Order: sequence, then structure tokens, then C-alpha cells
Amino acid sequence: MNNIDKLSIGAIRALSIEQIEKAKSGHPGLPLGAAPIAYELFRHHLRHDPTRPDFIDRDRFILSAGHGSALLYSVLHLCGYKVSMDDLKNFRQFGSITTGHPEYGVCPGVETSTGPLGQGIANAVGFALAEKLLAAKYNREGFDIIDHYTYVFSGDGCLQEGIAYEAASLAGTLKLSKLILIYDKNDITIEGNINLTFTEDVGKRHEAMGWHVVRVDDGEDIDAIGRAIEEAKSVKDKPSIVIVKTTIGFGSPKAGMAACHGAPLGADGVKQTKAALGYDYPEFTVPDEVRKNFAALIENSPVPAHEKLMAEYKKRYPSEYASLMDDLSGKIEIDEAELLKCEVSKISTRKAGNIVLNKLADMIGCLIGGSADLGPSNLTTLNGKGEVGRDSTGRYIHFGIREHAMAAIANGIQLHGGFRTYVSTFFAFSDYMKNAIRMSALMKLPVTYIFTHDSIGVGEDGPTHQPIEHLAGLRAMPDLDVFRPADYKETAAAFIGAMRAHNPTCIVESRQDLPVLENTGMDALKGGYVLSDIDGFEAIIMAAGSEVSLALQAQSELLNKGIKVRVVSMPCFRLFDSQSESYIESVLPRNIRKRVAVEAAASQPWAKYVGLDGAYVCIDEFGLSAPAAKLFDHFGLTVENIVAVTQKLVKADV
Repeated sequence: MNNIDKLSIGAIRALSIEQIEKAKSGHPGLPLGAAPIAYELFRHHLRHDPTRPDFIDRDRFILSAGHGSALLYSVLHLCGYKVSMDDLKNFRQFGSITTGHPEYGVCPGVETSTGPLGQGIANAVGFALAEKLLAAKYNREGFDIIDHYTYVFSGDGCLQEGIAYEAASLAGTLKLSKLILIYDKNDITIEGNINLTFTEDVGKRHEAMGWHVVRVDDGEDIDAIGRAIEEAKSVKDKPSIVIVKTTIGFGSPKAGMAACHGAPLGADGVKQTKAALGYDYPEFTVPDEVRKNFAALIENSPVPAHEKLMAEYKKRYPSEYASLMDDLSGKIEIDEAELLKCEVSKISTRKAGNIVLNKLADMIGCLIGGSADLGPSNLTTLNGKGEVGRDSTGRYIHFGIREHAMAAIANGIQLHGGFRTYVSTFFAFSDYMKNAIRMSALMKLPVTYIFTHDSIGVGEDGPTHQPIEHLAGLRAMPDLDVFRPADYKETAAAFIGAMRAHNPTCIVESRQDLPVLENTGMDALKGGYVLSDIDGFEAIIMAAGSEVSLALQAQSELLNKGIKVRVVSMPCFRLFDSQSESYIESVLPRNIRKRVAVEAAASQPWAKYVGLDGAYVCIDEFGLSAPAAKLFDHFGLTVENIVAVTQKLVKADV
């Protein structure tokens, strides 16, 4: 390590702990221990241009150990990204781009939001898979226009999360050779040494999953780190993990201790650390020599050469170039009338979803996705579009029984660019995916989640497979559209909405056949709408999914009893709540307080629409193992019970 390397690493360390000290909040241990890794990677190996953070063939860097964000911000600042010294000084403050954990779309150079441990590793698998598939689709002989690596940085914590191993297993199976995981092995987590809970040989485990393993015994040896990175890049048939032994809190009075993981060092601690590092500069000061060292990155930008290659590619392959630009921009063109076309009178919404999904796949060349080993049940396979495998690059992905990783990998594919993603499983298993769905929503990624077997209609599989509270949980999530369509046409509208959206969408589909109803269709994109009306109505029955047809039948029965009710279909609560006050009033007038919510799921989400004077025909207990028809009868999801509940409500104060 020469003097400029040592000084540059010192600058990274000093800026990191100074950010944390000024904020009185943060994690100094990782930045101090891993600064040499970050320096070597960003300065000598990462293919990037700080002035062009959107450069399409850049190498991607993902900080899975997002608590070490101060390290990333320091490096981005020194490299020349639009992360100013004032931004560093405002670390973790209101309105700052240097947030507590890295956030996508907030800070230049941040490829994905990270923080929940393990998520970044799974995202990185998605990035690497997207690179492989996009390269196979568009590269031509002599024109490797898509040719970059995905680096992901993790600590011990990420590799204790199950999602990391779900994702790593798939990466090894698919031989994602341009994926390089750098493991900052400092052997410390919040509660102490990892020997308390984590004694496995991570390298051997990755070898067993089909990874190449490189070990670096000294995290201060940047030459060894550099050689390890180059060795990983040279491996063409498997992903690589570079295991680097570091010291958490290097140079600080708390070096090697859990105490420096997640708390500022204190003013004296910062002073002592900088002295130990030999970094004798005032706070937030970077020597000119360090600035000049990092400036070489911009001077040696890979962008001009790539732009020249792209210009030649455009001349040689104009249609492919145009298609690539459309894919990267997210341009989508669909025939809505064709998607809404229905030629049956009765069909389950999962079968409807299969028809619509395959029509979309014909219209949208960048649509890609798969299922967690349930394609034949979810009905989410893509006909004639090929499969993604270790030696094949189709559009249907077999994720295996890895729900959590599947969702986070889809996020990574979406973030990389060039594809529109969907994933699927049974609705009851959405709980396995919840944190990755939340990250989709937080980053506003238009991933489509297709969940089938939506209720007690699953029947004999019993309560373990019958979703009850799941709709309530997902409907509570910000920036997530949750559709539970009533029939084929509402299902088609839900998919159209998902393709239009700039946020994730869940489409929750039935196993059992449902009638195709009159007057359904694109109004579903309003979230809720009047499906059947009667002049002078005195009550409103609201329903979603398979229960909408029951509500319509109940309306007819009630009319025979002299009770007039309006039926409202509510496929997506969030979209309904986003409508104008006048529209909401036109559907659910304030003066009509006799309201009944009908759904084979928890009643909780309906409370804001039902009010104090309404009633519920819902399920607030777990299901049972029995044929579906018996269960609907047992739990009162019948026309007769809806009629009885509504009749009692209307006549309660007469």
C-alpha cells in the first residue's frame, strides 16, 4: 500500500466516523473495518462514471449491509458523485440524501434501498440475472453492449438471514458468473462475537451451492483484495464470494468490539481514531492529493467508448437498438380491448389471470417472471416464451421453493432495468415475502405479485393454506395496490392497472370458478364502483372478489323482500381512496349509513367504509379443512346470511 492509497483510505474512514459523530447516530464499526475494500473496489475495479450514474453498462454495487451507509456516502463523495460535503455533514438529517440506510432514488450511486439484512444479496442476484438475460437478448458478435458485473457487499448479519441462502442457492444453480459477493468477515454482530450463533464455514457452504470461493486473510492488504476481485472476475461458470477478514472499528479505541457496531465513537473516540490512523486533518477535510487520486475515475470514464459502440450497434442493428431503448425506458404498449375480451361465462380468476398474463407476454417483450415452484397451480407460466436456466435465457423463471428470495430477486431485476417483472405463489405464503414486498413499495417498483388460492375457497388444504388476515396486512401497506378481482374482466383490469403503475401491485385470485358479471371492467381501476344500483336504495352492500356475485344475488333476494340496496364492487381499496371526494361520495354517500361488507377474509380493512352503523359478513378466525362449499356455508358466506344480516341492519331502528 503506497502513501496515496493509505491517505485515501484514511479519508474514507475519517469522513465516515465524522458523519456519524455529527449526527450522533450511525454505525462506525463497518466503515472503519471495510474502508480498504471499498477503496480498492471503487478506485481500481468498479466500471463506473460518477458523472453518469445512469450509464447503462456500469458495474452495479449494492451495500447489502446497509447500516454501513456512511462508508458508501464517503466513497461516493470522493469518487465525484453528486454527494457534497454538506450532504455528508447532514447525514441522517431530515431531508438529506444521506439517509440512515441507503435509499434508491434519493442518493446518486445508490442502486437499491438496503437495510433489512440479506435483502441486498437477493437484489444483487436479480441484478446479475437481468444482466445475463439482457446480454443474451441484445448482444451480437463484436457488440457486447451489455457486459458488466454486480458486486454486493455483506457482513456477517446478511449471511445469517435465510433469504441470503435462498438467493445464493439459485445464483449457483443459474451460474451467475458476473455476480461477486464481498463478505466483510469481522466476526461481530450487535450481541457480540458470531461464535455465539454462527460457526459454520461460509465458504464451504457457498462451494456446496456452486460458488467460487476466494479468501483474503488481511483486510488491510488492498493488493490481496485486488487480486481476489480479479480472480473472481476470471471465473466464467459460477458466482464468486470473496471472504475478507477485517477488524470492526479498525483504529478506534473499540476495535474488535461489538460496542462500535451501532453507536458513535464520541468526540474523544473520533480524535483518538484519526490519530491512530495517522490522518491529521480537521474534520470534514480531504487533502488535495486524495481529490486528485479519485479524479482519475472521471478522466478514465468507460462511457465514451461505450457510446461509440452503441452508435455502431444502432447502425448495424436498428430494430434491436430501438427495442433495447424501449425496454430500458420501461415503455409498454398494450391492447386493453383484447385483454378485456372474455369468451366464457364462468372462470376462476387464476385461470383468467393466466389468459391475461399470456396475452400481455405477447404484447410486452420485456415481461419476465415466474413462480415459487407453483406455476401449474398459480397458472403463471408463459406459453412458448422459454425458460431461464443455467444454459438457457427464456422469460419464465423457476424460482424454486424460495418465496422471500423470489420477491427480492424480482426487485433486483426491476431495478437493473430492461424488464418488467412478476412473481407468484399461493396467497397464504405471501407472509414469507412480506419484507421484500415492502421494499418494492418503498422504492415504488412496478413489480406484479400474483397470488392465487385467495380464501377459504382453497378448501381441503385447510387453515394453513387459507388466507384470512393477509389482505388486511397488504392493504395497510403504503404505495401498494392490492386487487382482489370479482371476475375475468376485473382481473384483466387489475393487470392493466399493474402495467400502468409506478408502484407494485398484488393481484389476488380465486381457485374456484366465478361467474362473469355484467357491468364489470375498467371501472375496477377506480378501486371501487357501483356495480348494480336501485333507485331509492336504503343500504349498501360492499364486496370484493368471489363474494361480489353473492352480493348481487342477495340484492335480488332483498328486493323481493321490499329492501332496496346498492351493490358496490371494491377490488382495490387504495385506488378507491385516491379518488376525488365527489367520486367517493357518489359511490358511498355519507347519508347511507346502513352498509354491509362481505368478504371471505378479515373484517378489519372494511371498518373505514362500514362505519359505526354497519355490519360485516367476513371471517375473523382461521379456516378449517373441508370442501370449499361447506366452508362458505359454515362461515356464513352465503346469499341467505347476507340477506339476513342486511335485513336486520335495515330494520334495526324501524
